[in-house]
Amino acid sequence: MESKLCNRRQVIKVGVRIAAGVALAGFKRRGTLAAQQLPPPEPLQDKRVTFVTTTEASAWQNGVLFKPTFTWELLNLNIDPAQTNQSGGAAPHMQGFGGCFNERGWTSLKALSEPDRESVLHELFDPISGARFTYCRMPIGANDFATEAYSYDEADGDFDLKHFSIEHDQQTLVPFIRAAQRYQPKLRLWASPWSPPSWMKRNHFYAEAKAYSGMKENGIRPDQIGHEGEDMFIQEPRYFDAYARYFGRFIDAYRGEGIEVGMVMPQNEFNSAQNFPSCTWTPEGLARFLRFLGPEMKKRDVEVFFGTLERGDPKLFERVMADQEAAPFIKGLGVQWAGKNALPAIRSEFPALRIYQSEQECGNGENSWSYTGYCWQLMKTYFRSGVCAYMYWNISTEQGGMSTWGWRQNSLVSVDTATKTFRYNHDYYLLKHLTHFVDVGARVLETTGTCDDALAFLNPDGTVVMLVRNELSRPQLLQVQVSDRALAIELPPDSVGTLAMKPA
Repeated sequence: MESKLCNRRQVIKVGVRIAAGVALAGFKRRGTLAAQQLPPPEPLQDKRVTFVTTTEASAWQNGVLFKPTFTWELLNLNIDPAQTNQSGGAAPHMQGFGGCFNERGWTSLKALSEPDRESVLHELFDPISGARFTYCRMPIGANDFATEAYSYDEADGDFDLKHFSIEHDQQTLVPFIRAAQRYQPKLRLWASPWSPPSWMKRNHFYAEAKAYSGMKENGIRPDQIGHEGEDMFIQEPRYFDAYARYFGRFIDAYRGEGIEVGMVMPQNEFNSAQNFPSCTWTPEGLARFLRFLGPEMKKRDVEVFFGTLERGDPKLFERVMADQEAAPFIKGLGVQWAGKNALPAIRSEFPALRIYQSEQECGNGENSWSYTGYCWQLMKTYFRSGVCAYMYWNISTEQGGMSTWGWRQNSLVSVDTATKTFRYNHDYYLLKHLTHFVDVGARVLETTGTCDDALAFLNPDGTVVMLVRNELSRPQLLQVQVSDRALAIELPPDSVGTLAMKPA
């Protein structure tokens, strides 16, 4: 009896499976037909929501909102404003966004008419419209986009810094920063040197490498070449002391110009011997210097970060933090280039540390849309890894982006000095998609759903901001769910978009 009952159950199960399969097949056929006959999405009017897109051919266009919809190719993006935690620690508050004040940035803008130059500065720094830059970087002395190699004291053996002067900067960096401050009075600044005064270095020269292929010769001798993993700064207490006071004199001199620098890093790319101003250090050498720099900056209420780290080895930073005298002075870390690969380990070991993306990679001067796509990937990597500030590199260059030492690089603005005209490059609009909508104090939000090519932020006023990329060569419909609010947007082919939803 039991055997017959079991057999009957098996027959019923098989019958149900066959029936279900036939029904599913019919559903698929009808579903495909239905998908082809679905009505277009219904437009949505909501003044609390802003949607802007940029493509290679068309920048900063208002997009159209739709009511929640359905198609077979619909992606979805789900955001819970309460989920602000990231792997490795709580999502930090955003400190700000900007670029770097370089000398050649100012000389290129000076080639424009005054109305055009002011238009660019307004677009970059006005706190309401445009990119709304709030936090920028500047060099201490010459960098690779300086007009020439220089420091603030090239008098050999001047340990008392009697010859210290920022006179060189009066023609370039000081007016550049003041011009920005007119539009953004609350602009914050941090600074780092590319090279100490040459007499403080073992090679007594501003650079440490010969010219790379296609770049300009700098006159360095073979015996003056430096190498990664060695201290080219003279490792003696009187040099450390003088250099720390050099930083202090820099802070004081700029304060005298009405320009506050609130944070310093001891060295740009301390592993990189370059044919332009540079200085290699070991982590231990930098730790020794930080013992002098920390107290000098503390006198002036100026923070000290470690950086900039341009290698993917987290141990380079761990070795500095192992120094019990230097570590207490370090309030954060600046990371750029391959340093991004060290972020997961550093974030895990030092979850409370503030981390800045200190310089976006610079391209080759072509300012192509494809490179802007790469920059989007960089942006995702950094924000998902816990950075709380993001700095572009060149604010402006002459057309072609040539540096003083022969390296072509990208910029936000390109200036044709012959015709005295300018243009905003693709990278500018990508950055604006972030900075125009994301406020200081925002936090990164977690995203879920079938759309992974996105970043989300929660502003202090409760506005949820989403940056989304569509790499496809066709439009992509995306449905967004934020708590109990849902809507759909269509991203143009090969585009980036920002959706900002104010609180209900």
